[in-house]
Amino acid sequence: QVQLVESGGGLVQAGGSLRLSCAASGIIFKINDMAWYRQAPGKQRELVAAITDNSRTNYADSIQGRFTISRDNTKNTVYLQMNSLKPEDTAVYYCNADLYDTAWGPSMDYWGKGTLVTVSA
Repeated sequence: QVQLVESGGGLVQAGGSLRLSCAASGIIFKINDMAWYRQAPGKQRELVAAITDNSRTNYADSIQGRFTISRDNTKNTVYLQMNSLKPEDTAVYYCNADLYDTAWGPSMDYWGKGTLVTVSA
C-alpha cells in the first residue's frame, strides 16, 4: 500500500517561511507528476503547484514568485518552499502523486492526509 506523508506545517507570522515535505512510501514503480493542493476553511481544494517527473513546474497565480516546488526522485519526496507567507495562505496543504504501484497497471492517484499551515497577521 502506498502512503504519502506530509510534514512541515505549523504556525508562522506573515512574511515568514515554511518548507513542506511529502514522502511517498510503499511499493512504487514510478512516480509521474507530484503536486501540492490546499484547502482553506469554507473553500474548495485548489492546486498550488505541480512538478513533472522531469521537474517541469506549474504554479497557481496566487503564489507565483513566493512558493517553489521541487522533488528528489531518489527519495520519492516532493517539497514546497513557501516564502513571504500571507494570512490568506492559511489552509490544509495536501500532497498528491500520480504513480505506478504495479508493473503492469495504469498509474494511480494518491493523496496525503494533509498538513495545516496557519499564517498569523
